[in-house]
Amino acid sequence: MTISLNGQWLLACVQRSAIQDLHINLPGDVHSALYAAGEIPDPYWATNEKKVQWVGECDWIVSRHFELTAEQLTCNAMDLVLEQLDTVAEIRINGHTVADFNNMFMRHKVDVLSCLQVGANRIEIVLHRADLAAKNRADKLPFPLPWAEGNNQIPFMNTLRKPQFHSGWDWSICLSVLGVYGDIVLQPIEHVRISHLATKQKWHQQGCELAVTLHYEVVSEKGLANAAVTFDGQTFHLTLDRESTKASVIFRIDNPRQWWPAGYGKQQLYKLALEADGVAITKQIGLRKLELVTEDDEYGQSMVVIVNDVPISARGANWIPLDAMPARMTEQRYRSLLTDATAANMNMLRVWGGGMYEKDIFYNLCDELGLLVWQDLMFANALYPSTPDFIAEVEQEVEFQVRRLKDHPSLVLWCGDNEVLGAINREPESRQHREKHLINYDRLNRTLAEVVEREDPSRRFWASSPCNGELDIIDTWHHDPQRGDMHCWDVWDSGKEFDAYLQVTPRFCSEFGFQSWPSLPTVKSYLPEQDWNISSPSFESHQKSNNGNSIITEMFTRYFRFPNGFVNMLYLSQVQQALAVKTAAEYWRTQKPINRGMLFWQLNDCWPVSSWSSLEYSGRWKQLHYHARRFFAPQMATFTRDQQGLKLHLVNDGRKNTELKGEVVWQSWEGEILYREPITQYLAADSTKVVWEWLNEDLDGHEQDGFFHVHLHSGQQLIENTWLPARPKYCDLACPDLRFEVAEHNNEIVVMLSSSKPAFFVHLEFEGEGRFEDSSFTLVPEHQRQIKYIGSASYDEVVQGLRVYHLKQSY
Repeated sequence: MTISLNGQWLLACVQRSAIQDLHINLPGDVHSALYAAGEIPDPYWATNEKKVQWVGECDWIVSRHFELTAEQLTCNAMDLVLEQLDTVAEIRINGHTVADFNNMFMRHKVDVLSCLQVGANRIEIVLHRADLAAKNRADKLPFPLPWAEGNNQIPFMNTLRKPQFHSGWDWSICLSVLGVYGDIVLQPIEHVRISHLATKQKWHQQGCELAVTLHYEVVSEKGLANAAVTFDGQTFHLTLDRESTKASVIFRIDNPRQWWPAGYGKQQLYKLALEADGVAITKQIGLRKLELVTEDDEYGQSMVVIVNDVPISARGANWIPLDAMPARMTEQRYRSLLTDATAANMNMLRVWGGGMYEKDIFYNLCDELGLLVWQDLMFANALYPSTPDFIAEVEQEVEFQVRRLKDHPSLVLWCGDNEVLGAINREPESRQHREKHLINYDRLNRTLAEVVEREDPSRRFWASSPCNGELDIIDTWHHDPQRGDMHCWDVWDSGKEFDAYLQVTPRFCSEFGFQSWPSLPTVKSYLPEQDWNISSPSFESHQKSNNGNSIITEMFTRYFRFPNGFVNMLYLSQVQQALAVKTAAEYWRTQKPINRGMLFWQLNDCWPVSSWSSLEYSGRWKQLHYHARRFFAPQMATFTRDQQGLKLHLVNDGRKNTELKGEVVWQSWEGEILYREPITQYLAADSTKVVWEWLNEDLDGHEQDGFFHVHLHSGQQLIENTWLPARPKYCDLACPDLRFEVAEHNNEIVVMLSSSKPAFFVHLEFEGEGRFEDSSFTLVPEHQRQIKYIGSASYDEVVQGLRVYHLKQSY
């Protein structure tokens, strides 16, 4: 029977005698415990980040007592297991040092039976400060390795196997947290120690064979142990002997219920269960075929995920860790964010390499929801050692993580790192000594590839993001849109306009994006009202991207009339962000099959901050997320304009043909209908086509008369889009006389909106918890809208806390 050591421990600071015997709940982190005890202010409020830096510059001891009986100590071994220990730590039991650890990305396990005693026992975990450990490691390197300077506030974090964002990033606070973030247990071993359980699928015409392999070590003197493996109602009984370290069984499944990504089919999951020596392991298995295909074609080289023989158009975003304070990473928040990703019609997330290999709940939910996972290994934006010790440490880490995650049907590929290959040509040190650093990179990257290919031959290893493919170390930082994956940052980093997205068609774009400021309710959660100014020190302390506020503001002047006041600046920044990402995503979707994937940067925030996210730290939907729900919808309509004229494209990513009915309308700013044409189209599965055109000569001299709007239905699905003839600042918008009323019908709260003239980027914002069925849309007089509120607030709370914006009122 496993003995849990989770719960209340005592916390003491080595360097500060006044901070002793505080309570800390483990799993948890030191900062959260200090905040709960009143020893530090809220790190996320105003400029408090500076006031709490001392925490990461100290060593800490967490300790507790626990009782053991004589019966519990009759086992052959007693493993102390720590699921997620951050990071440089010494473990003591009853005064004996039993282990030293220095890798947060490992499950640490050590036999401590010889140190335990009947009755009271004491365990201590000494958490050493990361900055000194990183400096000590850097001093021992054979040559200097550039670290992520400009993102990290603490140097040399590339020498530690710790989340790189812990020392700051261009969207993250710098806290250098310490703690234990996973379960802490004592595991008695009577007869057999289970290493891991692995599966392999083999498909044939009649169905699927599932090979299940149990890896183990027999420790009892009798040299035998029993195990039972059950899948889909079938059970195999195994005898485990000391002469071997693994045992396998094969389950045959006829006509299997296949697992599909979101939008392509159901997420069928089977239960796989193992029982051995009092240990029970359960996994959810999705049966599906998977390929990542990169083949030469007429456009260069493809990059497409194929599931169950169907090409998938990947639509989604990049995932960063849920919170900068790990104690706040709750299952409910994981479920909320991932559910919101699928609500926005996403089917893929990329786990970014400067964060962490995510918790089991993340991958389990992705399996349940149909979210494909692009999994970076944890290396980002810096150069890393390739010394024998570091290679050995990383080899163990990757072996463990691949074994832990490989059976998830949602997992698509393993990627070696984020932008490390590009860093070689970015940093002065590596530019000057490029050959040496290329060899250093290749040594580490090949090790990663070898481990992945050995442990999980069913998936591709992708060397770096961005890159041209496996073991290809040609620099693609400046992009080769004809092959590989691409990080398209010309708009944000280089100051190009949104139309720059129309000049490139990546085969797979794994990063692109534009920043916005948070909504007013989120700003209220971290700033006092006297600091509601984009130039206030407090507001600027929550902007971690160099010149980020200046970039947002300068882009206002290109596209919009300058907003009136702080609140409208927040609103307009989200309009602008949505417009930027929408421009890229809609155009690239019309370019199928050249483009088969787009993941914008980024889905979520790890603290309240100005960033590229579509979901704020609180989970509140930015306008971008509402737009993503439309531009990532399986069926989508969008306008483009070229030298011939204005065109309407329809896109269908679904597996079935579909019929779309509605109309295209040209409407004046005052609401007068200048032209309308009915649309009825049958759209083949996995296709895109132009269904309507208006030639340039027909528009000449009349472009500024109004805007085009498409309004279609596919079954119950509403498909809309708007084309403005010029940048919004040049459009002569009328005051729309927008009216709204909150009503309650059949236990549902709805907001009824109408206007006498067209209103653009109509956005509903609620002070409390929850979201709306739709927002940031065009409202035209002939189509009044009823928007459902989704959340737990009462009718009165929605009435009091609702604010409605539109573009005309922002200036």
